[in-house]
Amino acid sequence: MEASNPSVLPFSSELFVFRLQKSLRTRDISGGKLIHSLIIKSGLHLGVFLMNSLMNFYAKTGSVSDAHQLFDEIPVRTNLSWNTILSAYAKQGRFELALRIFNEMPDRDSVSWTAMIVGYNKMGCFNNAIGMFVKMISDNVPITQFMITNVLASCAAIGALDVGRKVHSFVVKHGLSSYVSVANSVLNMYAKSGDPIMAKRVFERMRLRDISSWNTMISLHMQYGRFDLALSQFEQMTERDIVSWNTIIAGYNQRGFDMEALVIFSDMLKDSSLKPDKFTLASVLSACGNLEKLELGRQIHAQIVRNASNASVSVGNALISMYAKSGGVEIARKILLHSGSSHLNVIAFTALLDGYIKLGDVKPARQIFDSLTDRDVVAWTAMIVGYVQNGLNDDALELFRSMVREGPRPNNYTLAAMLSVSSSLASLDYGKQIHASAMRSGEVLSASVSNALITMYAKGGSISSAKQVYYLMRQKRDPVSWTSMIIALAQHGLGEEAIELFESMLTLGVKPDHITFVGVLSACTHVGWVEQGRKYYNLMRNVHKIEPTLSHYACMIDLFGRAGLLQEAFNFIKSMPIEPDVIAWGSLLSSCKVHKNVDMAKVAAERLLIIDPGNSGAYSALANLYSACGKWEDAARIRKSMKDKGVKKDQGFSWVQIRNTVHVFGVEDGTHPQKDAIYKMMEKIWKEIKKMGFIPNTESVLHDLDEELKEQMLKHHSEKLAIAFGLISTPENTTLRIMKNLRVCNDCHSSIKFISKLVSREIIVRDATRFHHFKNGMCSCRDYW
Repeated sequence: MEASNPSVLPFSSELFVFRLQKSLRTRDISGGKLIHSLIIKSGLHLGVFLMNSLMNFYAKTGSVSDAHQLFDEIPVRTNLSWNTILSAYAKQGRFELALRIFNEMPDRDSVSWTAMIVGYNKMGCFNNAIGMFVKMISDNVPITQFMITNVLASCAAIGALDVGRKVHSFVVKHGLSSYVSVANSVLNMYAKSGDPIMAKRVFERMRLRDISSWNTMISLHMQYGRFDLALSQFEQMTERDIVSWNTIIAGYNQRGFDMEALVIFSDMLKDSSLKPDKFTLASVLSACGNLEKLELGRQIHAQIVRNASNASVSVGNALISMYAKSGGVEIARKILLHSGSSHLNVIAFTALLDGYIKLGDVKPARQIFDSLTDRDVVAWTAMIVGYVQNGLNDDALELFRSMVREGPRPNNYTLAAMLSVSSSLASLDYGKQIHASAMRSGEVLSASVSNALITMYAKGGSISSAKQVYYLMRQKRDPVSWTSMIIALAQHGLGEEAIELFESMLTLGVKPDHITFVGVLSACTHVGWVEQGRKYYNLMRNVHKIEPTLSHYACMIDLFGRAGLLQEAFNFIKSMPIEPDVIAWGSLLSSCKVHKNVDMAKVAAERLLIIDPGNSGAYSALANLYSACGKWEDAARIRKSMKDKGVKKDQGFSWVQIRNTVHVFGVEDGTHPQKDAIYKMMEKIWKEIKKMGFIPNTESVLHDLDEELKEQMLKHHSEKLAIAFGLISTPENTTLRIMKNLRVCNDCHSSIKFISKLVSREIIVRDATRFHHFKNGMCSCRDYW
């Protein structure tokens, strides 16, 4: 019985080492500690080899504090003792302690340096790993295979090509190229550091290649869009692992070739015994979502449910994205509710958001956004953009303010979205605040922000600021920059400048797109350049091979119509290869009204009302045309028909923003708190401009009334009231910016020219089609609008 008592057994160092190794393999910490106590009882705790083995056990089972205590107590420390404790701290990322041990070492060897390099590389401290290697070389320490692979991995991670090349030279010099792991590391470094030519050369020189070698080359070809080379090498492989298949599938999916990704996935299921892993499924589900293949996505989902081992956070996010993109938003929501939102990534959230936006319902998207624990700048921006796309500008503004207060710093996409809000609201003051924020953060240098600034300033009525932003862009202009500026100039009636800019664009070889040509044709329309408009329309079709859209057709109809070429406009509509829309017929109808062509107006109105029976603009334009021609009975008949059919006329209104508050005015408006002061100012202005030679255009009043009543009505048009309010609410010599939802009438246009001269101010009016800059009794449109 006594012989069974382990405390009296004749233990040896070799037996303890054997038992420690067994405990280390099974991760039996309590067993290791028992062995430690037996070592002490047996008096063997002074043996260096045994103590190093015990220290190694503690270090590798995570008990680094026990290992360090043993290190402090050990009577004789060898290099193995120092390296064991050093490696333990380095692997845990406790580099302050590791460095202290490293610096205290009396004799550092290759293992010591390797421990530090491997630790830095493992913890993502790639520059430190490279720096440690450089110091090691200067100390003439022999390099090892394991050390080299880790240094090369660090170079690849940060794209340190120059350092990587020097490491490669060491590999060649020390004869390490024959090791497959080292050659693969060199290959990987060149592939990830942007030198595909050298990567190919290394691959071709490799005498021995494994699956990893081929996978690296396939990934490289995919990265550069050389799908033919990637497939060729994939087919040459005698043996493939799951990474080989994933590299091809993910490569196709990430570059928009989703159908090809699904074909390869199908081949994998047919030709390989390998089963898809979480990376395969994430790529394939992404492809299904992009192609909106809901049924295939459901089949893959069923497979995931059957094989629970494939379930992961990435697959869950891919499922949510797939369903959201493929019309299964509610299924995506159920998956989210089941799995929780703590692991929802931005891609899945954005897909869900887009799905709800398509349904016109952003409330669930906001609930998901509020539940996210880690909302990065992309999530905030996605939610803001969702509001903007749904026309919920106030919500976008409120969320942006919250982001500034408590969220991440807005990036260029966030700022571009908010500038879009400012453009929609024509809020110059708010747009200037966003501009200032972009300048402070440096995002103003981004082309997307600068382009949005051009549009914001143009829509806010400050074409000079839009030009300034454009000219400051210089070398950073992209095609959108040119197009934005051309459209801005066109909207402000600066057709000559717009065309000049377009010609410069062509000279510099910048390729215009269909939107650019909308701006160019619009510029020709606003200045009455019919022949130039024809020329650019033909240039678009015949030289740039851009097929006209409804927007281009509408520009051409407007171009002919404004110039009085009504028959040509009508013939152009008849020759259109696609069905004319409301805008096409509405443009012709508007021109008929200006040029008082009743017969053609009737045809245009009839065609328009067939497409849109409730279009109040068609009724109003026709009734106004009859009134302008003195056909009061016909006008009354149209208005009665409009009333009988329950069609409500679009009411004209104007607004002006004063100190961040928008003031809206209608015709004969009596609701404003300062109405008495406004009407008094308008009465004063009216008398003064009449003294200057202004004659009221009573033909603009399309009702059968006496002249005095007509003049009274003209005096209180919405834009005149907005101007009067602006004059009493702003300092002298400042610019007034007035917005109007309809086309400015002839009388208002004429009177505002006189008012601008009377008050010595620039008055900018944006109506439904363009901007009018009134200054010193003149208008930028030169009376052609």
